[in-house]
Amino acid sequence: MSGQSPKEIRVEIIYALPEMQTRARVSLPEGSTVAAAIEASGLLQKFPEIDLSKNRLGIYAKLVKVDTPLRDRDRVEIYRPLLADPKEIRKRRAAEGKVMKAGAGAETA
Repeated sequence: MSGQSPKEIRVEIIYALPEMQTRARVSLPEGSTVAAAIEASGLLQKFPEIDLSKNRLGIYAKLVKVDTPLRDRDRVEIYRPLLADPKEIRKRRAAEGKVMKAGAGAETA
């Protein structure tokens, strides 16, 4: 089998910001990793805030590591850090709801 080139896989890389979503498609040799796909996409140069040691990564919404091997037609997702803790937001909303319920009947004239 000498002389044959390695099989190529096609991968899509997604990075979403609040105001826009960026999508890149790359072809890589079979066995390439998540990190190789992101580097080949050019997104690291376009978005310097992406840090592969800090940003979480996923393939179809399942968390993966940078050294995870890819399969043909995988969709690599680069996640942004959360701006607020979801638990804190739920606590705040629950507290606001209790205040509104307690004060709802107070204004009867």
